[in-house]
Amino acid sequence: MSPPWPVAPITPSARYSDFFTTVTYSQYRVSRPRRSHDAHRDQPRHAAHPRGYSHGTLSGTTLYLGGQTALDSEMRIVEGGIVAQFRQAFGNVLTTLREAGGLPEDLVSITIYLTDIPDYQAHGSEIGAVWRELAGPVYPAMAGIGCTALWQPEALIEILGVAVIPQERLRVP
Repeated sequence: MSPPWPVAPITPSARYSDFFTTVTYSQYRVSRPRRSHDAHRDQPRHAAHPRGYSHGTLSGTTLYLGGQTALDSEMRIVEGGIVAQFRQAFGNVLTTLREAGGLPEDLVSITIYLTDIPDYQAHGSEIGAVWRELAGPVYPAMAGIGCTALWQPEALIEILGVAVIPQERLRVP
């Protein structure tokens, strides 16, 4: 069965000119980094230094944004409920994106982990207003996933994402 989108012909020797190598599985094209040192870790200047993770990993022009909770610059979860935590967590994601030269419209995917989905839904219009304030009217592919807990016990939300940044704006750390 073929996918509903056009699939380019695949040849075993096909190569991309950036940091990716084409690997074939059946009729689908899958890309992976050639060597682990081809990936660049992104540490925003104004963000708290991470321990045990990266705020972002750049591979080619694709920036994989590490999960961000509502930690402020003093490494404390902001108070004020789901809307305040969404503002801080999404702001943290955007800080990493901007450090790499990206803009909100470069986001292609966002995943939001929530400890209380009904609370998020009840504040959906406020959260939407915060999104539009911080990122404008552009929405990438999104998923909201309920979970029982996050790394910090007081965290209500964690946001991670993927962005594709045009080469002319890309800033490699």
